[in-house]
Amino acid sequence: MRALTRPRALEALPARLDRHRIYVLPTASGLFFGLLLGTMLLGALNFNNNPALLLALLLAGAALASLIAAHMQLSGLRIDAVAAEPVAAGEALHLRIALAADDARQRRGLRIAHEEHAAHVALDPRGTTAELRLPTARRGLMPVPKLELSTVQPLGLARAWAYAWPAQSLLVYPAPEAQAPPLPVPAGEQGHPQAARAGDEPHHLRAYRPGDAPRSVAWKASARHDNLLVRDYEQQRGGELLLDWQHTAGLPYEQRIRRLARWIDDAEREGRRYALQLPAQPVIAGDQGASHRHRCLRALALLPQDASPLEQADG
Repeated sequence: MRALTRPRALEALPARLDRHRIYVLPTASGLFFGLLLGTMLLGALNFNNNPALLLALLLAGAALASLIAAHMQLSGLRIDAVAAEPVAAGEALHLRIALAADDARQRRGLRIAHEEHAAHVALDPRGTTAELRLPTARRGLMPVPKLELSTVQPLGLARAWAYAWPAQSLLVYPAPEAQAPPLPVPAGEQGHPQAARAGDEPHHLRAYRPGDAPRSVAWKASARHDNLLVRDYEQQRGGELLLDWQHTAGLPYEQRIRRLARWIDDAEREGRRYALQLPAQPVIAGDQGASHRHRCLRALALLPQDASPLEQADG
């Protein structure tokens, strides 16, 4: 059916659906009903059966009214806003779509979809919010895809649909590295690294990461779980961490970004203050919390997809 529709360009929200952008065609059930109705009309005319002819005409009128009713289900509908919380690349974005209407009519059986992902909602006079799952594959800004709104109400004989393409983008964080070394040691007051002192008791056991000291491996626990585990000791937390792009030198470009993303999550989990230094950008000052994590991950997500500019900055 998309081949029959006019192409839509990006549009600012709110986007209103009017009669110029709504399409209506019979469904498979509607085509079968039309064939059945045509047969009934031919039989009624052939045998000069007035009651059958009247019934066929009444059913034809109801079918035509259902096409108008399906059109009216979408007419006047508005997409007021779209939003989604950022997620790591590879996870599904939960796109929230705020729907409203110009009038107080209740509309049921609405379907909003992108490709194979769809949500079914009913719209009351106060409006409603639909949620659509969108797969993500790469970090950065992801354009909101073209959305299709449709309905087969009220009789299922006709399908009305329309397209909207919001001119907005959604943020996708870089996926954190699965196995990363421990956080870099914070700098001391004189600019010299401080040794992280382990406590007497381990804080908890965690999976082994490349770079962990062999003496921290919990051999007995590893044998019980059939997996290499290490003791994660409480560390000194006096200094502020500086997560520097140079700490990841020698790694592939995207892995450097994923490692810094992992260190940001580790620092947040441990309650550490941390700053982020990226090439050709001002330092993001040390802090912690959800808003600081968002600033740092956003800076990583918006790094160029091509490593060339950063390699020149490193040089």
